[in-house]
Amino acid sequence: MTTGPTREAILRARDLLEGVAIRTPMEESRWLSKIAGGPVMLKAENLQRAGSFKIRGAYTRMSALTPEERRNGVVAASAGNHAQGVALAANLLGIKAVVYMPNGAPIPKEKATRGYGAEVRFTGTTIDECLVAAMGYADETGAVLVHPFDHADIVAGQATCGLEIVEQCPDVRTIVVPTGGGGLLAGVAAAVKAERPEVRIVGVQAEGAASYGPSLTAGMPQALKAMTTMADGIAVGRPGDVPFATIRELVDDIVTVNEESISQALLMLIERAKLVVEPAGAVAVAAMMDDSSRFETPAVVVLSGGNVDPILLINVLRHGMATTGRYLAFKARIPDRPGGLARLLAELADVQANVLDVVHQRTSSHLHMGEVEVSLDVETRGVEHAEKVLDHLRGCGYSVTE
Repeated sequence: MTTGPTREAILRARDLLEGVAIRTPMEESRWLSKIAGGPVMLKAENLQRAGSFKIRGAYTRMSALTPEERRNGVVAASAGNHAQGVALAANLLGIKAVVYMPNGAPIPKEKATRGYGAEVRFTGTTIDECLVAAMGYADETGAVLVHPFDHADIVAGQATCGLEIVEQCPDVRTIVVPTGGGGLLAGVAAAVKAERPEVRIVGVQAEGAASYGPSLTAGMPQALKAMTTMADGIAVGRPGDVPFATIRELVDDIVTVNEESISQALLMLIERAKLVVEPAGAVAVAAMMDDSSRFETPAVVVLSGGNVDPILLINVLRHGMATTGRYLAFKARIPDRPGGLARLLAELADVQANVLDVVHQRTSSHLHMGEVEVSLDVETRGVEHAEKVLDHLRGCGYSVTE
């Protein structure tokens, strides 16, 4: 017996969301298609209202509340995207909302959540800790807990994204979906497999927060002891019971990506697709870039959200440039005399390296008399160019260390 929301429930969710959630655009990515050897489409949920797919599930869930439940209000736990979805849905439905967010949650997500009218409370450092606080608040006040992924209505709402995918790309063979608690993956799988059982559904998790691998092996949700990832939107320590049952039955594979791959994917999305995507929203692209042979084309890659903290974005892009050889950090020793630094910078200019930052160090036990060590950050065109820069400086007699 098939688990997950029925087709009728998914179609009801789509009707509910008419005029609330937008039908997000889908466009072919030429650079990803070249990597994969066939058409790869980007489903831009980062352009959804409130910046992610979460409004689909949140509004569907909250629309089903009774008048009494609406009077008691709702409570949610989220690092940001579900928070914004709940806050927007509550605003549209005239319901009071309290949202628990982990300490250190991205400031733009917090401000947006408050901007939609929700009350924000900080607690703990993970979504799981926030869920405990939210459940306590629900018990005390009678507020309805709107879970970020572990409810049938939430999954039905997220499933509307899957309906759009098969309508926008009728010949799709593979759909690649960012995965945290599993609501979006379960919804997409339920919607797509009902119509196109031959389509392969693949979930992608961050390597440092990959709860589905051990859970599927054990046959039941397992909690991670710790998580470390920049992809806060999918940093969920335990799969939800409701989505897990659907994913275990309908999803074909779960893969993981590391932080370097995520940062490279973010960089490429900005440079080539001109799309701002948060780390959690970029993991499916990272998986495609890591090993496109795993994904039969035509493939659809879901960009699940675009709510990224600008400071994190700067750091991630810098990291992405470094891992692709376009951001080179090294130290060089130069003579401590007038013109020493100017000569080094001139040599860098000769090989078309763009200097971003320079720091002098004059006092160190490992420096010889009359020497200065200079730390430089330079921009290059890639790995080959970076190697050429270092070889050129060494050829000029400089002592260089990366």
